[in-house]
Amino acid sequence: MIPLTLEQIALAVNGRLVLGNSGATNQTVISGLTGTDSRLITAGGIFVAKPGDLTDGHLFVPAAVENGAELVIVDHEVQTEVAQIVVPDTVVALGELAKVVVANVRALGDLTVVAITGSNGKTTTKNLVAAMCSKVAPTVFPRDSFNNEVGAPLTMLRVEESTRYLILEMGASGPGNISLLTDMVQPDISVVLMIGLAHAGEFGGLDVTVQAKQEIIEALGPQGGKV
Repeated sequence: MIPLTLEQIALAVNGRLVLGNSGATNQTVISGLTGTDSRLITAGGIFVAKPGDLTDGHLFVPAAVENGAELVIVDHEVQTEVAQIVVPDTVVALGELAKVVVANVRALGDLTVVAITGSNGKTTTKNLVAAMCSKVAPTVFPRDSFNNEVGAPLTMLRVEESTRYLILEMGASGPGNISLLTDMVQPDISVVLMIGLAHAGEFGGLDVTVQAKQEIIEALGPQGGKV
């Protein structure tokens, strides 16, 4: 992630900054990776305590701190020595932080965002596009099928000032899901693959599926293109 102060991060996510006992100040700079899995947190990283279906990410704050987290984003204040930012919804905060980080990198003028959706083939196409772009310039793309309101912003947050291409998968289980993701990062190029019956039951019919996938086209910037 690009370097941001604790104060800047708190402002980005509309949260309340609580400084721990680690000696951090509101001007302490954070530049480590962001994650929701405490096992994957590394030194200087940000741990987002995401509620889950079977457990609660807040229970794993101590493990994340032990692994090197320098900041935790929580929906209620927890006992920890590191800085924490308290927000109403940690998943929403994750997206808000991603939006600010990508906007800052885009402001440098060299970032191109490619967004890919479709009923089938997103991951394969993402891998192919990323492989081509990586031969040209620094490229960030999703690990596995990170294509929802958690996985997509985690990918976005990996961009750095030198990143030239950001390749994203955007999945959906209903109308508005893709718009949520494109609001975080306005695509320069949108790729819509085959729209089939894979999720027609969830969407309520093929016509609704088509409309939902079109959200990725509607989000294109004035200079954007579609495939």
